[in-house]
Amino acid sequence: MSTETQKTATHQIARAAGTVMAAFIISNLIGLVRQILVAKAFGTGPALDAFTAANRIPETLFNLVAGGALGSAFIPTFTGLLAQKKREKAWKLASAITNLVFLTVTVIAAIAAIFAPQVVRVLAPGVAADPDKMALTISLTRIMLPSAVLFGLSGLVMGILNSKQVFFIPALTPSMYQVGMIFGVLVLAPTMGIYGLAWGVVIGAGLHLILQLPALLRQNGAYTPTLGLDLPSVREVARLMGPRLLGVAVVQLNFWVNVRLASQQPEGSVAAIQFAFALMLMPQAAIAQSIAIAALPTFSAQVAQNRLGEMRSSLATSLRGVIFLALPASAGLILLRQPIIALLYQRGEFTSHSTSLVAWALLWYAAGLVGHSVVEILARAFYALHDTKTPVFVGAGAMTLNVVFSYAFAALFASWGWMPRGGLALANSLATALEMVILFFLMRKRLGGIKGGEILQGGLSATLATVGMALALWGWLSKFGDSAVWLVAGGGVLVGGVVYAGVILLLRVKEVRELRVRR
Repeated sequence: MSTETQKTATHQIARAAGTVMAAFIISNLIGLVRQILVAKAFGTGPALDAFTAANRIPETLFNLVAGGALGSAFIPTFTGLLAQKKREKAWKLASAITNLVFLTVTVIAAIAAIFAPQVVRVLAPGVAADPDKMALTISLTRIMLPSAVLFGLSGLVMGILNSKQVFFIPALTPSMYQVGMIFGVLVLAPTMGIYGLAWGVVIGAGLHLILQLPALLRQNGAYTPTLGLDLPSVREVARLMGPRLLGVAVVQLNFWVNVRLASQQPEGSVAAIQFAFALMLMPQAAIAQSIAIAALPTFSAQVAQNRLGEMRSSLATSLRGVIFLALPASAGLILLRQPIIALLYQRGEFTSHSTSLVAWALLWYAAGLVGHSVVEILARAFYALHDTKTPVFVGAGAMTLNVVFSYAFAALFASWGWMPRGGLALANSLATALEMVILFFLMRKRLGGIKGGEILQGGLSATLATVGMALALWGWLSKFGDSAVWLVAGGGVLVGGVVYAGVILLLRVKEVRELRVRR
């Protein structure tokens, strides 16, 4: 393996990850504005509980048929054809998958709309116990189901653009979704109530797709009106997607179990776990998803050209980068959760009680941030190897444990007098940590090593710097914990970031040295 070639691949991933990260940060900021407005308008009340339960149905449909399952199967196949200079076959594959996605999601969405009452009874029995809340959830579900079709098409366009090394515009699309919901809560909700937010979801899904269309047209791809059922590439996508579909189904089952359990807990529990999980996902998206999205096309090209040594090095570098960023983010969220939530959301209908509900769940979700982040990278590496079975079966096993843990920990927390929604969050974090460990050792075996020594050294450096950061934050909270919430949260983030960066500089880690060399 050429050292120069490996540096090129690593820098390509780093540049693309930086681009995606910038777009995700913009999207996260807009998403924060959306969450603040939604929290102010609806708090953690029954209307938002109904909305959260209803929105889970189109989200499940999208993820099952056209979300992560499709992307993990489509991108390696499409990228492989492009790397082999088979452009015409690549675009015929894209056309066939587009047509199949549109037809499949539309039919399933229509069926879900017809049987919405039955679906809601299964998903949220606590909601079904209240006739008014039940009727509201059904209506909201039917309004939002078309968003699954729009997201399905948009997700495929995103996969095409990522395969062509176009990252910024696709990574901005979540912000368009947030803009639609902001429009819903600001413009529609004053007269339509929670229905305005539901229509905002549909508008946001449309913007999610529309934003990417100009970039797609610039790729000069040829559309073919075919289902391509006889094409080997379509069959390859189906083969890869099958196991992944099972894995996504298990993940969605876990979300449904959480909604089901939370709907039977005190009012506001469904909305609380949603707010907490969304807060944990913000750094996870900016850190892990940005690197994973940028790395998958590079990993896929390296596999297609049989350069597994380069892939091994690229993967190790990606994992080190994720650990360096996710570990301090996890500790920061845990220690500063209360002031951060109060600063962001505590106004209007979102009371101090709402802050306590969300903070308790966030404590346990944030503990799993590193696991979620590492799994994101490792799963993409398996997909690049055209192996969806391994991460799917491991993930399915982990999420099955998650369901068991959810029931067990919720009951255990309740027996201790703790809020049981924390048990749901802990179950997710523990199951994901187990998934991370198993995937790491399987990938190490598959590639004949992943430079584990370098990753361990980086992890130890990050841990040492995080301990220093945590001590500094503990001191900050001890001295200024009763001050204005903006000072506690903002100052804590600044103090933690400075201390962490300072320790990393003192340790002279490899990534810092490389940044200095590039300058």
